[in-house]
Amino acid sequence: MNFALTLGWYIARQFSAWVLAMLVSLSGLVALFDFIELLRRSASKPAATFGVVTEIAALRLPYIAMQVLPFAVLVGGVLAFWRLTRSSELIVARAAGVSAWEFLTAPVLCAALLGVAATALGSPISSVMLARAEQMENAYLSVGGGPLDLEDGQLWLRQADHELTPNGVAILHAHGVRMKNKTLTAQEVSVFRLDGQDRFLERIQAQNAVLSPHRWLLHDAEVIRPDRNPMPAGTLDLPTDLTVKRVQESFALPDTLSVWALPGFIALLNRSGFSSIRHRLHFQALLALPLLAATMALVSAGFSMRPTRRGGVAQMLGGGVAAGFALFMISKIAEEFGQSGALPVALAAWAPAAAGLMLAIALLLHMEDG
Repeated sequence: MNFALTLGWYIARQFSAWVLAMLVSLSGLVALFDFIELLRRSASKPAATFGVVTEIAALRLPYIAMQVLPFAVLVGGVLAFWRLTRSSELIVARAAGVSAWEFLTAPVLCAALLGVAATALGSPISSVMLARAEQMENAYLSVGGGPLDLEDGQLWLRQADHELTPNGVAILHAHGVRMKNKTLTAQEVSVFRLDGQDRFLERIQAQNAVLSPHRWLLHDAEVIRPDRNPMPAGTLDLPTDLTVKRVQESFALPDTLSVWALPGFIALLNRSGFSSIRHRLHFQALLALPLLAATMALVSAGFSMRPTRRGGVAQMLGGGVAAGFALFMISKIAEEFGQSGALPVALAAWAPAAAGLMLAIALLLHMEDG
């Protein structure tokens, strides 16, 4: 038992070293291509200096590392297990009576812990740095205002409204929404106020509105109620859970929010009438990352522990990498189905990792007991 435990942690150290090396290598390679693309885009932008482009690329690096982590586990695991098999260390261990399930426990745990660290610690760092990179990219490289620009757009939102009745709801529709100097203004604003059973109470029609911290200031407003003539009201205050920053975040990439901020923000989006599918899918994908990393470790073991004397090493290693890319394609297809609403969000996020896990277990059972 002590021998199996010692062997397992020795393999785990080799596995972790190769995975970290591949994580650095793959992240650097992808970041290099990203940097070249940013340089190309900055060619016609005098304000986008070399220093600005370098800073944007550096800020995106943690996000890139999060994206390539499963591939780093797969490729690093394939190389680590193939090297241990080629040096006959795993062959001797199995001849001594140690099963693959015993000495693979520690590497799989290391992969899962790496996924946990990426979700719990890497996600907050990545989201903050990516949000800053997006702001700089929109300021220096984009023609318009970027995804946070609501210039001349329309805005629909649903929010709680307890002024007229408990459990009341207010539905706001605005035209000509503009973002300027961190201030949101809108023209031709209509507010429909309902009670807890969605019965109409009153309508507020305003010429313009400004979103202040936790309230809408409605100017030149008039109140319309059933069986009454319109009543001019001047300026009205409408409480809201929204702020300018939260409205901006609702149009930003879900990757710019950390795993810890997503649950509360998803609840806010649901209360405000915005679609939360992308954010819920991203949150579930972050939760599934440890399972995906552990799955990749098992897949790499299943494709790389065949004795080299049997030949076909190149096909075996290529099969492992191909299986990883196939799993990536399945995850992207499931993500598209999840965003369209054709699949439940949890199923779209967890199904690829679960499918890969079953494939890896089948391969190891065939290799070990086959």
